[in-house]
Amino acid sequence: VQDSSSVVYLRPETAQGIYVDFKNVVQSSRVKIPFGIAQVGKSFRNEITTKNFIFRSCEFEQMEMQYFVKPGEDEKWFDFWKEQRMAFYHKMGINPESLRWHRHGEDELAFYAKDAYDIQFLFPMGWQELEGVHNRTDYDLTQHQTFSGKDLSYIDQESNERYLPFVVETSAGLTRNVLMALSDAYEEETLPDGDVRTVLHFHPKIAPVTVAVLPLVKKDGLSEAAQKLERELREDFATFFDLSGAIGRRYRRQDEIGTPYCVTLDYQTLTDNTVTVRHRDSMEQERVLISELTSHLNQATKNYKRG
Repeated sequence: VQDSSSVVYLRPETAQGIYVDFKNVVQSSRVKIPFGIAQVGKSFRNEITTKNFIFRSCEFEQMEMQYFVKPGEDEKWFDFWKEQRMAFYHKMGINPESLRWHRHGEDELAFYAKDAYDIQFLFPMGWQELEGVHNRTDYDLTQHQTFSGKDLSYIDQESNERYLPFVVETSAGLTRNVLMALSDAYEEETLPDGDVRTVLHFHPKIAPVTVAVLPLVKKDGLSEAAQKLERELREDFATFFDLSGAIGRRYRRQDEIGTPYCVTLDYQTLTDNTVTVRHRDSMEQERVLISELTSHLNQATKNYKRG
């Protein structure tokens, strides 16, 4: 916005649209409290200073959920969602030592909040907020009801009570999650021979590519066999096919984008139907039957622990 003639109004959060739709969702979906409404979308802030890459920007992606509960049960659900949200980051494979809780003091607590905690991550620039979990009470629905003149109360059919639900909110920055995942995974590892290996230690569940299929050479039918295997693996995994360059250089390229498994087809493959599976973190290699490859990779993902 350069001058007053081009004024626009952009939402600072996705939450308010959820509150406006509350009554519609209850009537059309016939849901009963407790229930949640979640969405992902763009939000906008008048940031005076944008900095730290994508951490602080004027436009960003936000993930928010409003969980509607019966008054008096808000603290129970508040504790429940605190536990669930921290577990989410642990399941992503984020180092637990780089995550912590920060409770809002009286000077930090928003005017609408009964209680609030931030999940903080140890970014390269220090501990910063990743996600907030807030007990917003019935403030938002009360305000919308007051200024719209519409009845937003909920009728509990089991107890015949009418009330405005309390809201437990989880609010996370999707762009900050991306920066967190990159920051947590990135390593420049010095190998025994003095070479430096750049690697992203993504958990297999969030890696952009799960399996890279690499023929040792382009000739003698290995390329065709590798392409066939890649098509089969594509049914279960995010795959990538690469036949350009020396095998060691191709391994390094996959390390740099965080691919947890590289499957190499060589001349032995043509005789016994086995392939070499290379693990990104340890760089260890093992021979696996092609017929057992999918189950082997699934098991490795299930048991994955960052090396």
